[in-house]
Amino acid sequence: MASKPVWEQIGAGFVQHYYQQFDSDRTKLADLYTDASCLTWEGVGFQGHKAIMEKITSLPFQSIQHSITAQDHQPTPDSCVMSMVMGQLKADADQVMGFQQTFLLKNVDNKWICTNDMFRLALHNFGA
Repeated sequence: MASKPVWEQIGAGFVQHYYQQFDSDRTKLADLYTDASCLTWEGVGFQGHKAIMEKITSLPFQSIQHSITAQDHQPTPDSCVMSMVMGQLKADADQVMGFQQTFLLKNVDNKWICTNDMFRLALHNFGA
């Protein structure tokens, strides 16, 4: 059996690491972002390491568990890796909710960092 393409290995490794850190100690995600990184969380933008970590660490739950149901990875023309993740999450005693998250990963000084991160809960407002 042939091994997966390198971009799939990088993307899958990043996704596994990201959600393990998010679920156990969100402060450990700090090393994955830089001052040039961007996060869009439910339509609200944050730019830079400090703003992103303030948002992530201020989320209003004590515990969370992500379950990844699908992930896709692609190489980009500038040697980055784009990763799209779908799954479910359970925060505190809330009901299980679906989510989607997209990452753009870049190798900086032999370390893969997240330059762009977009997150949405899979909620639909059909009345709007």
